[in-house]
Amino acid sequence: MPRSRRDAHDDDAPPAPAEDADAWTLPAPLRRALRELPLREKIRMMSGEPLSLRVLIELATAYNTRPYTAGALPSLGVEGVRFTDGPRGVVLGRATCFPVAIARGATWDPALEERVGAAMGAEARALGANLFAGICVNLLRHPAWGRAQETYGEDPVHVGALGAAMVRGVQRHVMACVKHFACNSIENARFRVDVRIDERALRELYLPHFRECVEAGAVAIMSAYNKVNGQWCGHHKHLLTDILKREWGFRGFVLSDFLLGVRDGPEAVLGGLDLEMPLTIRCGAALRRAALRGRVPEARIDDAIERMVGAQRWIAARREPTPPDARVVACDEHRALAREVARRSMVLLKNERPRDGVAPMLPLEPEQLRRLAVIGRLARAPNTGDIGSSMVRPPHVVTPLAGLEAAAASAFAVEHDDGRRLEGAEALARASDAVVLVVGLSHRDEGENLLWTGGDRDALTLRPGDERLIRTVAAANPRVAVVLIAGGPLITEAWRGDVPAILMAWYPGMEGGHAIADLLLGRSCPSGKLPCVFPRAADALPTFNRRARRIRYDLLHGQRLHDARGDAPAFALGYGLSYTRVRCGPPTLAADTISGEDGVLELTVELCNLGDRAGNELVQVYVSGPDPEQARAVRTLVAFRRVGLDVGESRVESLRVEVRRLARYDAARGRWRVAPGPYRVEVGTSSRAIDLGAATLTIRASTTPFT
Repeated sequence: MPRSRRDAHDDDAPPAPAEDADAWTLPAPLRRALRELPLREKIRMMSGEPLSLRVLIELATAYNTRPYTAGALPSLGVEGVRFTDGPRGVVLGRATCFPVAIARGATWDPALEERVGAAMGAEARALGANLFAGICVNLLRHPAWGRAQETYGEDPVHVGALGAAMVRGVQRHVMACVKHFACNSIENARFRVDVRIDERALRELYLPHFRECVEAGAVAIMSAYNKVNGQWCGHHKHLLTDILKREWGFRGFVLSDFLLGVRDGPEAVLGGLDLEMPLTIRCGAALRRAALRGRVPEARIDDAIERMVGAQRWIAARREPTPPDARVVACDEHRALAREVARRSMVLLKNERPRDGVAPMLPLEPEQLRRLAVIGRLARAPNTGDIGSSMVRPPHVVTPLAGLEAAAASAFAVEHDDGRRLEGAEALARASDAVVLVVGLSHRDEGENLLWTGGDRDALTLRPGDERLIRTVAAANPRVAVVLIAGGPLITEAWRGDVPAILMAWYPGMEGGHAIADLLLGRSCPSGKLPCVFPRAADALPTFNRRARRIRYDLLHGQRLHDARGDAPAFALGYGLSYTRVRCGPPTLAADTISGEDGVLELTVELCNLGDRAGNELVQVYVSGPDPEQARAVRTLVAFRRVGLDVGESRVESLRVEVRRLARYDAARGRWRVAPGPYRVEVGTSSRAIDLGAATLTIRASTTPFT
């Protein structure tokens, strides 16, 4: 989308730090010294460590247990890049393991994500890194994607807001690297798939969130493994140079994804790549030969080096002056934050009366419990997600069973059955006052494709054995709360009608068990909202082939595709229940006609907490309008805001959205424009029309295209 400086989800955001030209200007003596370096030394700065069998074995068996280094030049005071991965925490050491990124996406809370980013940045710095590459903003196009857990959701406005917040937090301490640029959302075929996409879909759907992160100040971008329109992303001049560096004014550096992110060193550098990571494979001797023969201009090599050195100087000038020490790693404050994030990320999908009850299943009332059954193999598993490049090694993990046992203390008994024998699970369920049934996925089912584990998902349902377990337990005891553990949407049609309550817990991090207990026992009020649609069936989703060599992406997936087809999802984008009830009134527009050039959509909405608990509601603003090509979604998200309300409290919230958010990319003319005419503005607590109040906005024709 065109440049947007302020929006309803980040009204208080500071100006993008990358716009501070002085901070990026190298002193003349340093620039001269860099340019006078021997060519061999310059090229050495443009890749990671020398290729060796020892380092390859280390990458395969002990990934990122130390920072990976590149670009150091001690003689000129350049410390170089010291890389650590993410995104659910720092991969180095025994760091805090937060809930996975898609769980944090379910908080819809940029301020909270900025706090998480600051914690991760502090731990990365304390553990010896100066670049954190754990900000993944690839759209969740299809829930079968193995690394869905690493991103925030399916919508570019939502993903961009969370990614930008993470950038701001991380860069209080270290450089932030945003990945994987671009159109990376198939895991098993990531090294070969060619994503075919037209310029409009690319600009409107698959790039805006990257731009938002750049405007938030990100100093590094990681290219993707896949191709886009026939060209490897690590070599892609249109993406890396034309769009990222020239159009967006990105002053930082581009590094490759690891090992196979570069197929031809000279071609990649000409395309806009600045740094090959983590080893010197394609950007060593081949790049030097190409430079000596004039194929790669030395000015391009100088530009790459100056970008890396400029980024290091910029972060050194801006980061918090007192470096954190080792005591910050997995400290009490960060563990408490991990628990808070886990609580606020979990989504209550269903909460109805049991067959024998008069009140909703949740929260469980401890005084009415003598015996609580906790059933399922995952109830006592330290299950924090993928074990590939995003694996964090925390000092401990609180499992769902441990969390419930700690919360119960001596108030009631907690008994566990792993559910492997249906007869045993059925007997325990029948003898208990209520059942918490923990089912879902693990690194064996999804994650980075490591041949022996992970990869894209085979199915979007639970395992058949888990579904049989749910039906068996539900038949034995009507008071069943199912806790789902997974890194993305699940199809629940075969069993969700059999149970009164479902809580989506995602991979909830090292304190997840405590957070599950907090919510189930009513110590906290659920407030998570889905960052992606949960479909009823796989045929409601776009084409996905995990072995694809070529695939086409367009403007429709997730909720957009459901709306365009008129399909009702099981659970919509932005959906989530609570223990309280907040009424969201219709929007009131400050003006019903605005300019298409520089207008601002301003609206207010009144919220009132009608329940008996303090709660946290999500206001979502969707817009639909004229589209001569009839290719866009029925409605698109343009803004959102979290609102906390005490019991009985009413509040009028103001939201402000630049009209640029409504622009569409005219590929024929290579520009953005806002179509004149009437627009429908809908506000509510999920993306489904039945939940929304509406108003009509008219936009006058513009004469000036956006940039």
